[in-house]
This record gives sequence, structure tokens and C-alpha cells, in this order.
Amino acid sequence: MAFLKTFYLHRRFFAVAAVVVVLFIIAYTYAFFFIIAQIALIVTLALVFYDVFELYFSRGDFKATRLCAERFSNGDENKVQLVLENKFRIQVRIMIIDEVPFQFQRRDIDFMASLESLSTKTLEYQLRPVERGEYSFGVIRVFVNTAISLVTRRFDCGIPQKIRVYPSYLQIEKYELMAISNHLRDLGIKKMRKVGHNIEFEHIKEYVVGDDFRTINWKATARKSNLMVNLYQDEKSQNVYSLIDKGRVMKMPFRGLSLLDYAINSSLMVSNVAIKKEDNAGIMTFEKKFDGFLPAGKQRHQMHRILDFLYNQETTFGETDYSNLFVQLNKRLRKRSLLLLYTNFESVHSLERQLPYFKKFARSHVLVVIFFKNTELDDLINNNPDDTLGIYQKVIAGQFAFEKVQIVKTLRQYGIQSVLARPEELSIQVINKYIELKARQLV
Repeated sequence: MAFLKTFYLHRRFFAVAAVVVVLFIIAYTYAFFFIIAQIALIVTLALVFYDVFELYFSRGDFKATRLCAERFSNGDENKVQLVLENKFRIQVRIMIIDEVPFQFQRRDIDFMASLESLSTKTLEYQLRPVERGEYSFGVIRVFVNTAISLVTRRFDCGIPQKIRVYPSYLQIEKYELMAISNHLRDLGIKKMRKVGHNIEFEHIKEYVVGDDFRTINWKATARKSNLMVNLYQDEKSQNVYSLIDKGRVMKMPFRGLSLLDYAINSSLMVSNVAIKKEDNAGIMTFEKKFDGFLPAGKQRHQMHRILDFLYNQETTFGETDYSNLFVQLNKRLRKRSLLLLYTNFESVHSLERQLPYFKKFARSHVLVVIFFKNTELDDLINNNPDDTLGIYQKVIAGQFAFEKVQIVKTLRQYGIQSVLARPEELSIQVINKYIELKARQLV
């Protein structure tokens, strides 16, 4: 019974069988073809028995193993490898079908390959998840043929495997590598010029060529009889909180990811940068009610805590309640902090409803309101329509885009910082804003 479950007749067998049948049909008219048909039938059966013997009774075997990370990075290409091992003493031809999680909706994860006897081969492909959560791989289906390819044997290799899709941690590694190689400008991250001196004094040292004359400490110079300068450092241990709106305004999709996913990935990046600069990074999520709070910190495992905290956050269709957020902020934040508020507004009217709360936030903290450009509107504005409907759509799109600019101006009138960015550029823009505020000593 187990034999029948893995036994398949290859399409080549049916082609050969069709030829044999035709020969027998012709033999009804021309007797000479009857001998040829008999010989063809005997040869075909002999080759089938040979295939069956090599695939089932020669003590050969085939192994396939899937190698991938225990967790995937959301919105990024994640590498998956298939390690194939031919334990037959003959060359085999194979077709591999990997049962990938249904969330990917991929039906093209199949490969054709040829392996020499007692050899191994590694195949590779990429998967890009667009939702966080738990994904389940199935087994690896391997269909093995000999060079004759009349019979196919199926091998079910590997074991079902579950992986978790986390916010885009691969981008963190990318940013760190770029920082080490001083190529952050290639990503669009700006180097900001500091305004004046940083306010934290570190120590006094001897003057060397290149030091700023304005930092000379004349009292220490008089005592040491050498030029001595004050050394300053960036102010550290400041709190940087990412406030993530989970209401219906963050449900909008862009290239497979929701705006919430872009906000989560961005908050992950800026938190990592803040911790590298020895600031404290924390997260808050909210919707109709205050949803979650991770206190700011810069300990060794803080980024792991942030990843786990953001892993299963989902949007809702509810209206965001900023009054409740204001109450919770007053309870939990005793120290002046940088608040990076991820939300979205489509009109000045929608902003004005929340503006009183934003002004209250800005009195005690440095508030940055982060919202999104509608890229579909940009496409409509840049088009050159050739009919009345297209012109109408372009005018309306221009009005909506103008509303976004007005939101930025309205926030600026009340001394509130803002970031208006395309979803794919969000992380870069927010990191630039953080660096700018640090350079201007506003944090």
C-alpha cells in the first residue's frame, strides 16, 4: 500500500504506451507490425521493471532539507534554501515542490534539477511576507526519475515547520552595516551640523590641532601651563517614544503592507538608532483605548523586547481616542521625552479635531507628528489627462495633496514638528528628523 502511495507513471510512459498501441492497431492490417509491436511491448515492460527496481529495490534513497531563519522579516526578501542529497547509485532527475505557507499565495515554488549519483545540490529562493504572525511550511515533495523516466517515485522530505514573521529586523542589520562602512548617505540619512556645543560636559584634555578654540579652559591652562580644552559629548539617556496609532486610518495598504506595518518598521529603525546613541527607546500603541506600553530603555535586550512587543500588533476599524492617550502619557511619562507619533490625516479638518491634544503634548514633550503622503494622488497629479474625467481627477487629487501641505503648516504654527513621507521612505525621514532634533538640541 505504501508503494502505491508513492508510485507514479511518468508522462513519457504514456507516450511510449501510445506508440505501442498504434503499432498493434497497424498490425491488424499489416501482420509484419505485430512482431514489432510485441517487441516494443516487451522492451517497454522491461524498462518499467528496471525503473521500479532502481527506484524501489536498489536500497537507494533521497533526502531534502529546508534551511531558513526561525523568523522572517516583514516586507523584506527572506532566503530559503533546499539542500538535496541523492543517495542512489545512478544519476536521477527530480522535480521539487516546496509547500510554502498559504499567506504567500505562491504556486511557482517548484524546481527541476539533475543530480549525479551520491551527490548533493543546494537550491535557493526568496519569500517576501507582508503580514506579521505565524506561518506554517509543509513538507518538501520530491519526484524522482531515472534517466529512462517511465516511472516516478515520490519522496516526502523534511518536516512541517512554523516560522514567525517579525517587523523588519533585516533593515536594522542593513542600517548597522551601512553605518560601519560610513555609507549611510547612500540610504538618504543626512549628517546634521550641530548648533553650538552639546550641553553635557565630559572632561578636560590637552589641546591638539583641530580642537575648537572656543572650548579652551583658561583656568586649567593657567594651572597646567599648556592649552587645555573642555570636551563635550552628546547628551545621553533621553527618552524616545514611538506612539503608534492602530485605528482605522492605519489600515490603508501600500505595496502589500498596511500603513501600520510601515509605522512599526520605522519605529523599529529609529529605536535602534536611539539606543546606539545611548538614548532610551520605548513604544506605545493606542486606538479607542490605550493599548500597550513598553517603558523606554537602552539595556542589552531592549531591541528584542521591542520586536516581541510589536510582533502581533494589528489595526482596528475604530476611531482613535487621543484624550485617553493624553491621560496615560501624563501618568507614565515624568521626564521630558521625544514623542514620535505615527498616524495619518487626509484633511486639515481631521487634524483640527485632535489639535488641542497635540498642543497639550507639545507643552511637556517634543512632539513629532508623522503621517503619510498618498502616492496614488502623486501619480494622478503627474499624469497628463486627455479627457474630462482625467482632468477632474487631477484637480481633485491636487486639492487633497494641498490639504497634506496645509496640515504641515498648521502644525508648524503651534511649534509642533512633523514628518510627511512616502511609505517606502518613512524610516529614512524619521531617522533624519531624530538626528536633526538631536543636532539642534531640542531633545
